[in-house]
Amino acid sequence: MATIRDVAKKAGVSVATVSRALNDKGYIHEDTRKLVEKAIQELNYKPNEVARSLYKKKSRLIGLLLPDIRNPFFPELARGVEDEMQEHGLRLIIGNADEKPKKEIDYIDTFKQNNVIGIISATNQTETSHYENLDFPVVFLDRTANEHPSVYADGLAGGKIAAQEMIKRGSKRITLLRGPIELRTAQDRFKGAINEICNYNVNFNVMTTASFTFDDAEKIAKELFEKFPETDGVIASNDLGAAAILHEALRRGISVPDELQIIGYDDIPLSSLLYPALSTIRQPAYDMGREAAKLLIQIIDDEKLEHKNIQLPVTFIERQTTRKVEENG
Repeated sequence: MATIRDVAKKAGVSVATVSRALNDKGYIHEDTRKLVEKAIQELNYKPNEVARSLYKKKSRLIGLLLPDIRNPFFPELARGVEDEMQEHGLRLIIGNADEKPKKEIDYIDTFKQNNVIGIISATNQTETSHYENLDFPVVFLDRTANEHPSVYADGLAGGKIAAQEMIKRGSKRITLLRGPIELRTAQDRFKGAINEICNYNVNFNVMTTASFTFDDAEKIAKELFEKFPETDGVIASNDLGAAAILHEALRRGISVPDELQIIGYDDIPLSSLLYPALSTIRQPAYDMGREAAKLLIQIIDDEKLEHKNIQLPVTFIERQTTRKVEENG
């Protein structure tokens, strides 16, 4: 890998001259600048962003904070953010908070030390003090907050659609999996579903999940069939939870969708590969990521915001864990 000394040697100039060219600081003759640029191109030299940020007290780095990198939904968000940032010459530092407040705070400190110019956060602690008094803007992704801009999907509509699709396909004893209490987006899904279910003559039960992790998904799946063995429809709080329910149902010899229907939430890539393939509410994760990146860039560039909070639509994706509507007509 080429160094700044290699560039200086090839261009026939000093290291200080190359540094001035890279950081656009101080006078450099145009011919000299062209020699440096040619050497950089030929050597495929990549400047150290951290070093440049320490020198200039400004960088092209953005911090992206995710709650659980193992959940396939969040890499989809990250890909959208990354693609938009790259088109604007910006780079990401990604932190995995693991749904632990201490790790979240540590990553925010790391972002500060690396002179990021903004943060996009998809973690669970949106209203905590460590997002206050920062020297750079924060945008929340798949989350909402009172004090910061945010990009999220229409959870109320998503929950309502899930309930409608479950009921019109014939389920009469539905169990709702309610996501973490501290997440407004998760609570919107729950409110949308339960408000709709209350309009129909069906029985329902509610189970609250502490997080969206694999471990909690497996635990809840086992508890559900022990507590509510008569359940004939499950509206999950996310696709991981739905996948765990599907796995446990098949392990117990329950036929899906004949005896039990399942609707997930997110439409992660894994959903279509399950057997039977998972019916779910699709959040446009990639588009959400790009929108969050655009919003943050607008703030960094001091542009006037048309919308501080951006809500994207959701859609029902019909696969094989729900019955056809005509079968229940």
